[in-house]
Amino acid sequence: MPLPPNTAGSSRLQNETVAVVLGGGRGTRLFPLTRDRSKPAVPLGGKFRFIDIALSNSINSGLKRIFVLTQYNSVSLNNHVAFTYKFDSFSRGFVSILAAEQGYDDESGWFQGTADSVRHCFRYLGDPSFRHVLIVPGDHLCRIDFNHMMAIHDLRRADVTLCAAVVSRDDASHFRVLKLADDGHVLEFARKPTDPNVLARFRLTGADRRHHGIDGDPNEDRYLAFMGIYLFRKEVLFRLLNTFDDQDLGRDTLPRIFWSARSYCYVFKDYWRDIGTIRSFYEASMDLTRHHPPFRFQHPRAPIYTHGRYLPASRIYRSVMDGALAADGTVIHDAHIERSVIGVRARIEAGTRISRTVIFGADAFETPAQRAEALARGVPPLGIGPRCVIHKAIIDKNPRIGADCRLENRQNVQEMDGDNYFIRDGVIIIPKGAVLPPNTVI
Repeated sequence: MPLPPNTAGSSRLQNETVAVVLGGGRGTRLFPLTRDRSKPAVPLGGKFRFIDIALSNSINSGLKRIFVLTQYNSVSLNNHVAFTYKFDSFSRGFVSILAAEQGYDDESGWFQGTADSVRHCFRYLGDPSFRHVLIVPGDHLCRIDFNHMMAIHDLRRADVTLCAAVVSRDDASHFRVLKLADDGHVLEFARKPTDPNVLARFRLTGADRRHHGIDGDPNEDRYLAFMGIYLFRKEVLFRLLNTFDDQDLGRDTLPRIFWSARSYCYVFKDYWRDIGTIRSFYEASMDLTRHHPPFRFQHPRAPIYTHGRYLPASRIYRSVMDGALAADGTVIHDAHIERSVIGVRARIEAGTRISRTVIFGADAFETPAQRAEALARGVPPLGIGPRCVIHKAIIDKNPRIGADCRLENRQNVQEMDGDNYFIRDGVIIIPKGAVLPPNTVI
């Protein structure tokens, strides 16, 4: 992730840019993972949360003045951000939470959408040193250097610079796709196109690929999908949102940009996932377990930061683990684990087989006395009991799964709501704090 050659220009733009990270709405398509937390607070990769990606990308890009807009189920997210992202007293940097609040003239105080949430924070963006506003979703997985985007924004003297990723034809129908001029000027966009004629018009040509430096098989259809990342000149952002009563940036404000502002695009060519559904979350998690994962949390100059928990090293006994990520504090006895993500403080007992599964772990350790007390009450101890078989599942925090449970979805059910479990896109989901008695079969 090299920096642009003009480091003096990068430093100036970093000092003139404030980042605004969108804390997410209800996240209904990620239910039940968002039942008890906002979408950016959902655990990712064993020990991180979605919000860590957006904040780490901003910090690694030299942007250390950041506002996080939160509203829905925000306690977990607010605590994580407040305890994790602190700069020293001699720095101008800050990561400040702006929760929905009722002002003197407000009737509700709640954000009505992404545009409305940004409008509500205008009074905090009044610092004259803020000349540009970078708006970043809090639920995407990518490692991006915003300096490249800022350099294009400055070079083109753009009012707004958008960020787009290269996607396949199948993925194009899930996003807003862009058509660009040779210099990166945005000519038009289409929202989730499925019409073959529209898709043909937006398909990247050989000339498009050459102009924007896009590699890959020229015989495969490729498109530019808008990533939901905006870089505004501050006065343009204020003008757009003060003139029009927009509620959502993508639905309402984006179309206005094209006819009322000089809009350009930065083409991002690396791995990117918009984790908006159970399927996308599950697939992104499985990508992390590949032998050569398309996204790695480790990077020599651009690490992903998260809350330091001061947990002990994992303890693993007589187990087979292949393509597995095990976070700090896990305890695994005589288990067989393949292509799975094991979260902090997870406990897995003897004889259990786990494959293609995401386990969030636990919020606290359970002492031997507490485990004995749970068993005496007829409740399984915290963790995953002995001789279980679990395949293609997501197990949220603090589960109590008894012995000899089988979670396999052999009937390949796609959607179901059951007692203490859900199935979405064929993936079994055990919600936070669920209790499964011994010998449960799903």
